[in-house]
Amino acid sequence: MMKLEKNHDPHLNAAWIDQFLDNRTPLKEITYETEKYFKAIKKDFATSKYSRQKKTMVQRIWSLFSETFTIEDEHHFNSVVSGNELFPSWKERLDQEYRKLESTITDRVTVTDFGAMGDGMTDSTAAFYRAFGNGAVEVKVPAGVYIVKGLRIPSWTRLIGAGKGKTIIKLHPDAPRRARLLTNRNYIKGNRNISVEHLTLDWHVERLGDIEKTSTGNNYSSCLTYSNLTYGWVKDVEGLNPGLHCFDITAPLYNYAGDGLRGKNGSQFVWLDGVSGSGFGDDGVTTHHSDYIFVSNSHFSDPSGRAHKKGFSNSNGFEVDDGSRHVWLVNNSSARCFGGVEIKAHEDSSAATGVHISGHLSVHDNRSFNFRHIGHHKKDDPQSLSAFNIRAQKLVSIEPTETALYKSSSPRCLVVSGYRNVAINRFLFSGDPNYDYKNKPAVAIQYRATCVSLTNGVIENFTTANADVSIAGGEQSANSVRVKNLLSIASAKEAVLVGEESGLVHLEEIRKRSNLFL
Repeated sequence: MMKLEKNHDPHLNAAWIDQFLDNRTPLKEITYETEKYFKAIKKDFATSKYSRQKKTMVQRIWSLFSETFTIEDEHHFNSVVSGNELFPSWKERLDQEYRKLESTITDRVTVTDFGAMGDGMTDSTAAFYRAFGNGAVEVKVPAGVYIVKGLRIPSWTRLIGAGKGKTIIKLHPDAPRRARLLTNRNYIKGNRNISVEHLTLDWHVERLGDIEKTSTGNNYSSCLTYSNLTYGWVKDVEGLNPGLHCFDITAPLYNYAGDGLRGKNGSQFVWLDGVSGSGFGDDGVTTHHSDYIFVSNSHFSDPSGRAHKKGFSNSNGFEVDDGSRHVWLVNNSSARCFGGVEIKAHEDSSAATGVHISGHLSVHDNRSFNFRHIGHHKKDDPQSLSAFNIRAQKLVSIEPTETALYKSSSPRCLVVSGYRNVAINRFLFSGDPNYDYKNKPAVAIQYRATCVSLTNGVIENFTTANADVSIAGGEQSANSVRVKNLLSIASAKEAVLVGEESGLVHLEEIRKRSNLFL
C-alpha cells in the first residue's frame, strides 16, 4: 500500500509519475500529442445564445468591484518543453524579472541584526519591518522559530530562510483568526517583484483552541497570500495548519458578481516551486481571479477541513478556482485530500479556464481530478459562460477512497462536470481490488460536459465499480466524448458505460484484460 507522507519530497514526483506510467516516450512528443487531441475536440461555443440570469442584489454589489471575464489568452502563451521539463512560455519573462529583482536589491541584511529572536517566544514583528524598510532589500532569516503578528512585504524584496523546518515564521498566540501570516504590502496600488524562499510558515492554528471554524471568510486566514502582485515567486516554502489556505494567489477580494465577471486587480506571473503543506482548513494552494500562475514540484496532504462544516469539507491539495485563467500545474502530488486537483468555480463566479496539467500523482484522495462549475450542471441550470479549455497529461491516481472530509462523496479518479474542451492524455487510474466502490464508476464524464477526449490510458483494479468510465445520459447527458486507446485490466465489468441520450460518443481501441500481470 503506497502512502505519500507529509514530508514527501515533491522534487521526486516527475520520476515517480514516469515509473507508474511505465513511460519511455519523450515529454515533447507527449505534449505535442495532447495538443493534437485538444485541437481535435476543441469547439468555439457561441456563449451569446445563453441567457444571463437576472442578478441578485448581492451580485449587483459585487459587480462594482468586477471586470468582464474572457476565455482566450490574448498573449497566446503556450507550453514549452526542454528535455524533461515543461513550463509556460511566459516563464522567460518571469526569469528576466527575477534577475531584475536581484539587480535592484541595494541592501542585503539579516533580520536578527534588527532585533529578531528565533527563540519561539519573542515577538519579532517590528524587527522584520525594520529589515524590510521600503524594499529593494534581501532579508535573510537564520534557523530558528520567529514569532510575528503578520507581515506585509514591500515590492522588490527577497525573504530567504535557511530551509524548510529550519527557519520557521509562526503566528503570535494573540494573532486574530483573520490574520494572514505573510502577504504583500499594498493591495490597492499593487506590488511587484517579491520572492519568499526556503522556510516554513506556521499559521499556528493551535492558538485558537477547539474553535469549530478556523477561517473568517474571503481571503483572510492563510499562510501566504499574494494579492494584486505582478511577478512573484515562492520557492521551497512549507505552509502548516492555516485556517484557510497554505498559499493563495488572488485579487484583493474574492468576487461573487456572477458567471461572466471576475474580481479586479488579480495577481499575475507568479511561480510556486517546491512548495508543500498540510493541516490546511480549505486548500493547499489555490488561485482566484488571477492569470499566468505556475505551480511545479509541489506536494499537499492531510487537510484539517476546518474552514468548512464538519463532513462537508471541499479541501483540495491544488485548486484552480473562481476567475482564474491560464494556470500551469506540473509534476505535483497530493494525498488524503478531498480533491487532488480541483478546477472549478462557485455558482456565482466565473469558472477557471485555460488550465494545463502535466504530471500529477494523487494517492488516496477522494476525487483525484475534479473539474466542475457548481450550479451550472443540471438541465435547468444556466450553461456556464466560462468553464472551458483544460489540457491534462501524465495523470496518476492511486486508490481513491472515501473520506471524513466529505462523507457523501463517492471515490473517483476523474470527474468532468459541465466543462467543455477537455483533453486528458496518458494516464494510469489504479484502484484497490479489495475496496468496495459500491457499484459506482472510477471515471465520470457527466452533467452536460461537452467535447471531452480521454486517450492513451490504463484503468485497473476497480473490481467493485460498475464501470471504469461512465458517460452520463439522460437530461444532464455528456456529449461529444471520445475515448481512445483505453486498456482495462482486472477491473470493472464494463470498461466504458454509455448512458442513453448522450450524443456523439466515439469509442476506439477499448480493450479489456482479466489479469494484471500478463
